Parts: sequence; C-alpha cells; structure tokens
Amino acid sequence: MQGSLMLDIAGTWLTAEDRQLLRQPEVGGLILFARNIENPRQVRELCRASRAIRPDLLLAVDQEGGRVQRLRRDFVRLPAMREIAQRADALQLAEICGWVMATEVQAVGLDFSFAPVLDLDHQRSAVVGTRAFEGDPLRAAELAGAFMKGMRAAGMAATGKHFPGHGWAEADSHVAIPVDERSLDQLRAADLIPFKRLSSELDAVMPAHVIYPNVDEQPAGFSRRWLQDILRGELGFRGVIFSDDLSMAGAHVAGNAAERIQAALSAGCDMGLVCNDRAAAELALAALQRMGVAASPQLGRMRSRLDTSSEYKQNPRWRASIAALRAAELL
Repeated sequence: MQGSLMLDIAGTWLTAEDRQLLRQPEVGGLILFARNIENPRQVRELCRASRAIRPDLLLAVDQEGGRVQRLRRDFVRLPAMREIAQRADALQLAEICGWVMATEVQAVGLDFSFAPVLDLDHQRSAVVGTRAFEGDPLRAAELAGAFMKGMRAAGMAATGKHFPGHGWAEADSHVAIPVDERSLDQLRAADLIPFKRLSSELDAVMPAHVIYPNVDEQPAGFSRRWLQDILRGELGFRGVIFSDDLSMAGAHVAGNAAERIQAALSAGCDMGLVCNDRAAAELALAALQRMGVAASPQLGRMRSRLDTSSEYKQNPRWRASIAALRAAELL
C-alpha cells in the first residue's frame, strides 16, 4: 500500500539517512529538485537506487516548461505555456510539448511531472505569470487538454494545479499567505472552468495554498469545503489529490509540519508533500506513524504507464516533435 508522505533529498545520491527514511511504509513518494539533478544518467541511477529500496515509491518532479524545469542539462528546454498559446497552431504544439516532456521524464525513471498548470493568467500573480496557458478559461482548458493528451500518449498521468486557481491572488504562497476575495460564483465563472472541463481526464489535482475567505477560512488544501464538497462533489473529480508543498509559507496557517499533514489528509488530500525541510519531513512522518493512516489505493494510478527506453531520441515521433518545435521557434 502506498504511503501518504512525499519528501525530498538533499543531494544527487542517497545517503544512509535518506535510505532509512524511504524504507518507512508511510513514505510513498520522492520528489526531485534541481539540486538533485546533474544529467540523465545520474537521474536514472538515482531513480534505480530509490526503487531498489522501495519499488512502490512514486518518483516525481516539476517539469512544466519555461522557468519551472528541474531537468535541464541534456534535456529539452521546453517553452513556457504562454509562449505555446501565442502560436497559430497552439493546440498541436501543446500536445507535442506534453508528449516530449512526459517522454523525457519517464526515460530517466521518474513516474510523472506535476503538470499542467490550470491557473489563469489574470495579469496579477507573478508566481503564475507565463506558467499559465491563458487568461481565458475556455482557451486555457482547451490548451491544457491538448498538453494532457500528449502526456497520456507517452504514458504519464496528469496533475492539474493549483485548484481552484492561483492566478488572482497576488502574493506568492512560497513566501506568504495569499488571499483571493472573490465569491464562489466569480470563481465558478472563471478559474474553476479548466478544472471542471478536465475533471474526468485529470489523474490528480494539486490545491493552492490560497485562502478564499468568501468560500472557506482555510486555504484550499486544508479545506473540506473545497476538496470534498466542490472538487469531489460539484466537479465530480475521482482522482488523486496531492497537497502542495506543506513547507511553503502559505501552509503555515495550519501549524507545525505534523499538524499541516494531518490537516491536509483530513481535508481530503491523498498524499502530502513536505520538501526542503528535513526536520519538518521527519515530524510529518512521525505524525503519520502515530495516526496509522490508510493510504489511498488511487495513488497507484500515478505510476508511469510506459517503460520508455533511454533510446527514445531514435523514435521517429521524437524527431518529428523536435523539428516541429524548432520550426515554431519554441526551441
């Protein structure tokens, strides 16, 4: 059974302490950051070593395109999603980018990237900005759907973020507690549209560390109103819910790391992420060990569904995809 905690490591290889942590059954995932990555061969070895300890671990990364790309050296530098949206053949290019990203990520042994971004660009949030496809919700949903189509073709599960939308709140939830004062009806008419339209296609959703006080006093990731009543009930979403990083400032309203992961799981998250703070990860782990949380069987759907060969660059589809991106001046 998959554990409910996803954590990180400090370096490019596993220490004895890392190995001991990954052996704990409550740990269900490992996320890599830029500091963990040197080149494709090294990442492949790190993934292999992690799976040797726990074959059931989910191995993840943030590889969106644009400024959010952890895999860089000897990987394709994908464009920001907003750049794709500006092209005449945007839907085709979005699908190509989704397939290229998913192919490369899986080729080094990772299961999935936390993508795509479904936030709308309201020209207010610097942390979202060009990570968003569009400000128009219907167009954003269409483009994200094409990107997901490419991901699925490569065998990767898709995670929509950051529910119900981080594009209006101006503060950056990494360093502050953002607030979005709009009503639920206003959110339904805009930011919720991509999530609603894609709810049956998404394998997972990641909620925002944003407070929507006219809906609930808790940030979305700690809110049963948002996760159970609206995401599950109103939108009919049946996939996995990942918390955003519980070490971010926007999550601190819920208390210490133990209280944060308990609050996230109680609200409806299936897995909590605790990153860039080993002491907090250990505190969250101890809380889960005390709680005896039964992990969600849904988590298995996030495993890579394609055994991608490291020789993927010989694939005719790969060559055609890279040629198309170059022709569009996106590479």
